[in-house]
Amino acid sequence: MDMVAAGPLQPARHIGIVHSVCDSRAPLMKRKIAAILAADIAGYSKLVAEDEEETLRRLESYRAVFEDFVTRFSGRIFNTAGDAILAEFSSAVDAVRCAIDLQESLRTRNLAYPASRQMSFRIGITIGDVVERDGDLLGDGVNIASRLSGLAEPGGLCVARTVYEQAANKLSVDFVDIGEREVKNIPTPIHVYALALGGKHRRFRALTLTGKRGASFVWAVAVTAASLAALVVAGLVYFTALRTGGPVGEAPAAPAIIEPAALTPRPPEMLVPEIIPFIPDRQRIAIRTAYMSAPDHKAIAISYAQAAFITDQKDEETAKAAALEACGRATEPIAPRQRCVIYAVGNSVVYGRGRPPLPPEPWVTRDPAIETPFTVESLPLARDPVRKNLHQVYVNGHGPKALAISPQGMVGWYVRQSSEQEAVRRSLEFCGSRAGVACVIVAVNDAFVVPIPSAMKAVGLFRAAGNPAIAPAARDDVARRLASATSGWSAVAVGASGRCGLVLKAASERDAIDGALMDCSRLDRACRVVAIGPFAVEPK
Repeated sequence: MDMVAAGPLQPARHIGIVHSVCDSRAPLMKRKIAAILAADIAGYSKLVAEDEEETLRRLESYRAVFEDFVTRFSGRIFNTAGDAILAEFSSAVDAVRCAIDLQESLRTRNLAYPASRQMSFRIGITIGDVVERDGDLLGDGVNIASRLSGLAEPGGLCVARTVYEQAANKLSVDFVDIGEREVKNIPTPIHVYALALGGKHRRFRALTLTGKRGASFVWAVAVTAASLAALVVAGLVYFTALRTGGPVGEAPAAPAIIEPAALTPRPPEMLVPEIIPFIPDRQRIAIRTAYMSAPDHKAIAISYAQAAFITDQKDEETAKAAALEACGRATEPIAPRQRCVIYAVGNSVVYGRGRPPLPPEPWVTRDPAIETPFTVESLPLARDPVRKNLHQVYVNGHGPKALAISPQGMVGWYVRQSSEQEAVRRSLEFCGSRAGVACVIVAVNDAFVVPIPSAMKAVGLFRAAGNPAIAPAARDDVARRLASATSGWSAVAVGASGRCGLVLKAASERDAIDGALMDCSRLDRACRVVAIGPFAVEPK
């Protein structure tokens, strides 16, 4: 079982009450300087008026995405009133990086909806003096960030000058100076810089990447599959579980654009074949042995299914075109709807999207005591159309194979891989790239490798860091303790005041539930179980 933890793993010293964490209290009030990120939804009232239930479901899903990204960049969400989301960071650079990654991930999600139903966030960021009271933040810093979000384009962000001065020389993006703006209830004008992302914008010119293109080289060879039977990409065209607005049982449409979710733009980096995402291990080896030492001009193209490279071309543009063509020919028989993109030119990565989000290693820890036979009916979170395809492809597919799932119930899987490790790695990369957050491996070959709740209903993946039900001072330690529990059953119960009981490595689901509730009841009242294994749960 693998869990996402904030901070280094620490061995569990006992099974029972987490006295040192769950019984602690933060100071009532303190003043500090923080980077504040404020986000709201453009046209939220119209979305609610058209379909209130579907809008609220998607808002909850998108809030989970915010929580994962904010936690990844060492921030925390402190308020989620209405359609607004407020988060604090200790670093302005981290806040901007988080905002860029968030907007690109959400832009990808919106492709599944018609333009009239797309849910686009506007984000504002400032640095300011704030007062912390019972976990909430108050003060001009919060107010200014909220006003800045109102100036941003849908899908974009605006930052105060103080943020721009800290981030401009550290990020490979081009802000637009839109001058001083007067905003409601703020006595002095704010000097604002805008960053427009992902599409056409009316007021600001679009994002411009900076950074050099990689050097180019010579020679020619294309990497294709030795045998199509050796590679079956099963989860590619069925990865549409996020479409919560459609009726249950709706047949999923294959995505028209298949591209990894964009992460923070950055200058080209040196090519390391062993970390190229999505492609089989044997193709990584071929790039290491045949491509790296080849002379000018050359390029590599990748899809979720294949990679291809070409060398010995007359110039960079010719090399890139040839690599894309070779990649398309190799991908078409396996995954016809997949799109190839240029990953490297010469020995420099120009992909610019970074690696897909992955959980901490080890990604899988096998424990026979909790493993059960894989059945589609027992898989938590996945929607019915996905289950149908799992029956057809994953269940009937030959191993090695693995299945990953995201907090929102998106799934990705590969079958017929060269090893279990390759199946696990590629499934996590594919799932993470489409979901925009780290996924969890739930099955390897024909066995569940994490505890699957049966007494309670799984409603997502559990993330202790940033979880609003747990007292803020307890979250990081709970996450570390859960991450150390790589065997047996674990459970977390939380009381009305945020104190919690934590049981690790129990022999059964019932033992874990009963133990967590008992531990919590010694510290708090109205205790309820919120997590079993890697899953967030609620009563059936």
